[in-house]
Amino acid sequence: MSMAPRTDPQSPARHVADSHDLIRVHGARENNLKDVNIEIPKRRLTVFTGVSGSGKSSLVFDTIAAESQRLINETYSAFVQGFMPTLARPEVDVLDGLTTVITVDQQRLGADPRSTVGTATDANAMLRILFSRLGKPHIGSPKAFSFNVASISGAGAVTMERGGQTVKERRSFSITGGMCPRCEGRGSVSDLDLTQLYDDSKSLSEGAITVPGYTGGGWNSRLYSESGFFDPDKPIRKFTKKELHDFLHREPTRMKIAGINMTYEGLIPRIQRSMLAKEREGMQPHIREFVDRAVTFTTCPECDGTRLNEGARSSKIKRISIADACAMQISDLAEWVRGLDEPSVAPLLTALQQTLDSFVEIGLGYLSLDRPAGTLSGGEAQRVKMIRHLGSSLTDVTYVFDEPTIGLHPHDIQRMNDLLLRLRDKGNTVLVVEHKPETIAIADHVVDLGPGAGTAGGTVCFEGTVEGLRTGGTITGRHFDDRAAVKETVRKPTGTLEIRGARTHNLQGVDVDIPLGVLAVVTGVAGSGKSSLVHGSIPAGEGVVSVDQAAIRGSRRSNPATYTGLLDPIRKAFAKVNGVKPALFSANSEGACPTCNGAGVIYTDLAMMAGVATTCEECEGKRFQASVLDYHLGGRDISEVLAMSVTEAEEFFGAGEAATPAAHRILTRLADVGLGYLTLGQPLTTLSGGERQRLKLATHMAEKGGVYVLDEPTAGLHLADVEQLLGLLDRLVDAGKSVIVVEHHQAVMAHADWIIDLGPGAGHDGGRLVFEGTPADLVASRSTLTGKHLATYVGS
Repeated sequence: MSMAPRTDPQSPARHVADSHDLIRVHGARENNLKDVNIEIPKRRLTVFTGVSGSGKSSLVFDTIAAESQRLINETYSAFVQGFMPTLARPEVDVLDGLTTVITVDQQRLGADPRSTVGTATDANAMLRILFSRLGKPHIGSPKAFSFNVASISGAGAVTMERGGQTVKERRSFSITGGMCPRCEGRGSVSDLDLTQLYDDSKSLSEGAITVPGYTGGGWNSRLYSESGFFDPDKPIRKFTKKELHDFLHREPTRMKIAGINMTYEGLIPRIQRSMLAKEREGMQPHIREFVDRAVTFTTCPECDGTRLNEGARSSKIKRISIADACAMQISDLAEWVRGLDEPSVAPLLTALQQTLDSFVEIGLGYLSLDRPAGTLSGGEAQRVKMIRHLGSSLTDVTYVFDEPTIGLHPHDIQRMNDLLLRLRDKGNTVLVVEHKPETIAIADHVVDLGPGAGTAGGTVCFEGTVEGLRTGGTITGRHFDDRAAVKETVRKPTGTLEIRGARTHNLQGVDVDIPLGVLAVVTGVAGSGKSSLVHGSIPAGEGVVSVDQAAIRGSRRSNPATYTGLLDPIRKAFAKVNGVKPALFSANSEGACPTCNGAGVIYTDLAMMAGVATTCEECEGKRFQASVLDYHLGGRDISEVLAMSVTEAEEFFGAGEAATPAAHRILTRLADVGLGYLTLGQPLTTLSGGERQRLKLATHMAEKGGVYVLDEPTAGLHLADVEQLLGLLDRLVDAGKSVIVVEHHQAVMAHADWIIDLGPGAGHDGGRLVFEGTPADLVASRSTLTGKHLATYVGS
């Protein structure tokens, strides 16, 4: 049978435009990547895997996604680029075949108190228009239903030039907003507990003020005792009404105190400005402890937590106000919107319906639109960002996901897999950074990075199909089919933690006894009430160490050594041996290189062009003055110590001349959580989500507490690292601690001594206790979704 010629209309020659079906990366050196060369097929689902810190995010986000974004930004005019973030070109020789990249990462949604699920997804914007058109009584434009817009009005004369003459005209304006005037759209009001600010039985001279920084006769306390507004020897409880007002609430007043010009201000506004204006995470530990003790947040009595003023709440559609609509579970709200038949706003109803249905489809139907965005977990935030892409008509786009299964129960992972495949089948390239074998299994193409983490990683160990990965001999391949067995014998509890009538969020009066002295796992589908039960009923405090999923904050000057407090004992050890001040050994203090101010690099801002970071020529990137590097400890200078890995440093500070017990203890904890490969001076901004979570865990392990509460500690962990985490949890329990873990990972469930399963569904379909007992009993009964999935996992 002869071959048909290429010009035959039945089998036309392949058009040259169809030959660009690969994304080619050559010589990628971003972060720890070592000249990576790789070809990724377009319009396919490619999963990038490997141990934490192996370079997955460096390749996918910091190289491919970053360059695509940079090239798109360059298509705008210089004027527009001036308003956009400047992006540097990644360290890579060739990047070919890129398409527009849409990144769906795990960055938390803004923690601004006015940001909610509704505002983050534009669902609130559509609801506001709907109520401004159909609400009865009609109260105004969409602004009248926004809790971010205050009602204001004003009038006055304006002067303008017209026809060569100066004329004055009277103008007035009025804006009707929906913001509650009492809480300013926050839904809660904060009060200071005065008993935590001062002891009213004492006088100012006797140290009545108990606020940190206002004790011991410093300027802060002298400001009040020497102000002349009241007698410093008179007990505060005997102050007159005016004296108490001057002490607590007086407006800023310029005056001379002890011969120095100063601004006097009442104690309450002064504390609000100096302490409460900062984010909690950025506070020093003793300040944070004071704020937690002194500030109480209560639901706003005027708007009852709805954030809206009375006018916005009075306008209704079918007896439902916009506040009621935002408080509904989204799955219920979708049904309510479906029941509205109003041709005048039909396009708006269709768009709103699609958005709400996307929430349900992606497994977030249990949320409400008034849920503060900052309270969503990393996995929930990522899925909220996915919503705007689900109904998109765009094709030939590259979607990049960062562990989309984080925070998902095995039951929900299948739904997420279907969404990823649907995006691919529309003709898009889907790149996923992932550890879960259930998601790796659906990949068309797998890239395994490693073999280790940090400097031991950064190379491509395997590239090919899932079947090839299984037999490829890499760490991922060897652990791909690992299955933890259910424990045959479980530990006996030493006591119980009683929870009675728990009703936080969607919990429906849960009564449960959490056993102490064992490894207890709280599980259930996403939105079933696990975190509400654990964090809402077991307050972090005396004897309880709580490690939640809140993000670690840190600039490029922060590193594992500064975050964990490791640098303090190291600086003191250097100072003691060399007979100088500890501040010399800080790159943020006296020892900093004067040229780069201790940053190690010099940043040149080029306006709308990408800024350039060049290594400081003075200190050669070491961050310290040359004179500081003449001081040594155990034969190493401070810059060499910061360049050590945790494992090296643990050995260095463990024995010999450099032995520093305080530093060695912190380093041992870092090694225990599997961060032995991190360098002490590595900027926090370069750490992956899983590394940050474990860094936080290592820091909290230093706290004295009998009960450890961990929220999804396997987030971002490779299959091989889960084993090490289970060993760490066992060591904590064997040391006499009680460990309570909120977790979806079946290996952790199988390893537990006791399981508490919440459900059966999410939102108002959850919040009930559906099982408590040993993992073996859960597998045997298969009475819940968790039981069925765990039974499949352990192969029984």
